Amino acid sequence: MPDGKIPASRLLTAIALALATTLSGCGGGVGPLDAFSSDLPRPTDYPIHGIDVSKFQGDIDWNAVAGSGVKFAWIKATEGGDNTDARFQANWDGAKAAGVPHGAYHFVYWCRPPMEEMANFEQNAPADADALPPVLDVEATPTSKTCHKHLTQEGAVADMRVMLQEMERHYGKRPIIYTTLDFYQAILADGSLSEYPIWVRSTKYHPSVKYAGRAWGFWQYQSDGRIDGISVKVDRDAFAGSAEQWQAFLRDPSTLSRPASGSPPPAPREAARPQEATPVPETATAQAPESQAQEQPAAEQQPAERADAQE
Repeated sequence: MPDGKIPASRLLTAIALALATTLSGCGGGVGPLDAFSSDLPRPTDYPIHGIDVSKFQGDIDWNAVAGSGVKFAWIKATEGGDNTDARFQANWDGAKAAGVPHGAYHFVYWCRPPMEEMANFEQNAPADADALPPVLDVEATPTSKTCHKHLTQEGAVADMRVMLQEMERHYGKRPIIYTTLDFYQAILADGSLSEYPIWVRSTKYHPSVKYAGRAWGFWQYQSDGRIDGISVKVDRDAFAGSAEQWQAFLRDPSTLSRPASGSPPPAPREAARPQEATPVPETATAQAPESQAQEQPAAEQQPAERADAQE
């Protein structure tokens, strides 16, 4: 402008564009971090990051994913006793061809016998020697239209133990438990199944806030990440340890179950302030299987959104 002043509208537009670029999390970025406490490590303080995907991520360009800095991927294989993720084989083959370390996960449907679920998983998820350990995805929501079973801690732990032991027998690797906060508080907070590594979901806090007292191996810290090669939002995850510990884990996955050597995980920036305890619900409600979720498109995404709100 002749007087050298920038119109307010242009200035606001520039600020908005800059802010959008900062928060977009595209490519190798980790997305917005302002929700995380300054007293504890943030996702950016961990060197090894990955993703978890299912059919909802659509057609993935795995070479672009690998180029974006993603170091690992867990891929949904099965759900319940008879459902297979429609994109599993394509994702498995694509990740393998692109050199992305990858593993399979099974989403538990609590109204099927545990061994039926494991038979489904074993028929679909390859027992590749170089694959990451299998994951048992345990969640609970109140919205199931097909499985109204109320979970007790004793019953859920017993079913999980059957599935985890079968996974380890078949794949020769100790499986990992993935859990959301509500399920953890209701079923696992007392230390049940602590002999298995755990992958926790916490999109607003460092895991030590909501999962106090439980060592974790992986942290799902974002549900709306953006990654090169994936056209929609995707979950993002961090490995608990250093780059050296990650390499040790790839060579021997059992290192996740015992104290690892090498560089320690990131230390807190300063002593953490005490946090209020979250009440533990007495029961949890089972989640409907994807095969029964035709009336609710993207049913798999909805629990994540509710989890974001409670976390």
